[in-house]
Amino acid sequence: MTTPISVQLYTVRGAIAADLPGTLQRLADIGYTQVEPWGFVERVDEYAEALPAAGLVAPSAHAKLVGQDLEPIFEAAVRLGVGTVIDPHIDETRWITREDVEAVAAELGRVAEAAKAHGLTVGYHNHAFELENLIDGTPALEVFAAALPADVVLEVDTYWVEVGGVDAAELLARLGDRVQFLHVKDGPKTKDDTEQVAVGRGDMPVRDILRAAPQALAVVELDDHVGDVFTALEQSFAFLEGVRA
Repeated sequence: MTTPISVQLYTVRGAIAADLPGTLQRLADIGYTQVEPWGFVERVDEYAEALPAAGLVAPSAHAKLVGQDLEPIFEAAVRLGVGTVIDPHIDETRWITREDVEAVAAELGRVAEAAKAHGLTVGYHNHAFELENLIDGTPALEVFAAALPADVVLEVDTYWVEVGGVDAAELLARLGDRVQFLHVKDGPKTKDDTEQVAVGRGDMPVRDILRAAPQALAVVELDDHVGDVFTALEQSFAFLEGVRA
């Protein structure tokens, strides 16, 4: 593979709760060189030690941003070498009207202004409802993207895009370089997280998705999985290396 592959650490949340250093080393042993932490502020001291020990870097991380005390989040991100902090979820009730969606975009813009003082970029990660909710016939996520300040990026969760009824590759083409990160996951495109499988073993058009956003970092994620999650991550890594080789 010509570009790195990251993994969202929510995928291995149970293992991290039990053994953070050992979990990061297992991911490195698979071949991952990059990870996307969540819940990192509370465990920043552990991550600061364990990431370099495993030879891993964290270019992006998830943290709730809107309405939060931002300074501890930004300080922890800088300490870990994170470049982009991504808000993973803004309540579904705020994605119904154009006014509300544009207000969310403005709020993230203000967060991004604060982040600049720390050398950080801010992003947003979607679920299905931002695609399911239409505003004058346009998915709310696209209305949001059009209203965002230019310095706020998107992490498109391609699985939830398709669950939301939108072709992920076509959406990525429309959004262009605003998309800097992709959540790459696979399965039967249902809302049952336990049905998610290793990348390349489900119904997602992964190759088309990667071709549509070559500028974006691919971040493997399974929200849940029946079976050994590390095996699924090994299979996902091998598949993506083959696709992008």
